[in-house]
Amino acid sequence: MKGARDVRAHSGVFLLALALASAAPLFPRPTLSGNGTPASFPGWPAEFEGAALARMAPGREDAWFTRDFPGKVARFSARDRQIVVRWVSSPTRRLHPASQCFTGAGYAVTPAPMARSRDGALMSCFTARRGVEALKVCEQLRDDAGRSWPDVSAWYWHALTSPAGGAWWSYVIVERAQRAEGI
Repeated sequence: MKGARDVRAHSGVFLLALALASAAPLFPRPTLSGNGTPASFPGWPAEFEGAALARMAPGREDAWFTRDFPGKVARFSARDRQIVVRWVSSPTRRLHPASQCFTGAGYAVTPAPMARSRDGALMSCFTARRGVEALKVCEQLRDDAGRSWPDVSAWYWHALTSPAGGAWWSYVIVERAQRAEGI
């Protein structure tokens, strides 16, 4: 009898540890800089891919998309493109792929081939259509160490398991589909 009780007790402890370990990603953790102190917002970048960024007024849907977001979000214009920059202070499921944001705003989204940024890093892309408007949207995430991810899912799993922590930048590049495709 004593052996069966020990097995049940050990099983209970094991199941409790398993439950806690599986829930760990759901608890927020502070973002730490390289020296172990909490990361703080460094300010918005002045340029993107060599083009000066001009801050735009928030759109009417921005307040809904940024509610409870663990970071900062701003829109910029750069030449004839719109750049949505999101600074993320911790791994989070609240950083959604841009395609979900466009779908939520009423666009029909169609996957497009990946593209490369000016420095050769991969970006995930899609076409967003609403009425007569057609947009090409590409997205990538970067960190201050020069690493990049072409989509939110790839970034999330790296960020979640990264022992060093850090802060990340998400760039969503929006342009008219006709100009982007040379039509």
